[in-house]
Amino acid sequence: MKKILLFIAVVALTCTTAQAQEVRLGAKLGLNVASLGGDSYGVGSLGSRTSFHIGALAEIPLKGKFALQPELLYSSEGSDWSWGLGDNALKLDYIRVPVLAKFYIIEGLSAEAGPVFGVLVNASDDSDEDIKDFYKSFDAAFGIGATYRLNMGVFFSLRYNKGLLDVNDIDDYSGSNQSNVFQVSAGYSF
Repeated sequence: MKKILLFIAVVALTCTTAQAQEVRLGAKLGLNVASLGGDSYGVGSLGSRTSFHIGALAEIPLKGKFALQPELLYSSEGSDWSWGLGDNALKLDYIRVPVLAKFYIIEGLSAEAGPVFGVLVNASDDSDEDIKDFYKSFDAAFGIGATYRLNMGVFFSLRYNKGLLDVNDIDDYSGSNQSNVFQVSAGYSF
């Protein structure tokens, strides 16, 4: 948690050095198609879970065609788990802080990449049992994507977040799973 607070402080300091009239603020909402990559839990297979993300962003111009885009998102992730006789949905909800470097390819179209940090706020299964103790509270991923922004401020984004850390916190499980998420978003910035 201290690392995230330090990171937010660095982003805030970066924001104050940018020219205030050029900083864009915005909000976004979108669809997540999430899965756990890595090892499966014994007999069975991990599938994808469809859910949502919502949050706010700031776009801070740097030099030329480059910008920095920190975000604060609520992201519902997890996986569907199929095994012999039935299925079970694993719900992992995070507060995510992506910090993306953006490069404008042409006017309105940008490519973006950077770290995506997360703090687990909820973990449950189909029975709504709290299973947060079985998962680590901090997660990190690498995000890569593209955004197209119309002149009126509406934008559309595609992004893939590849998990970098094992999300499991189970003593007797030797496998490793990472949270991977494909995101489709729409939003508005001004």
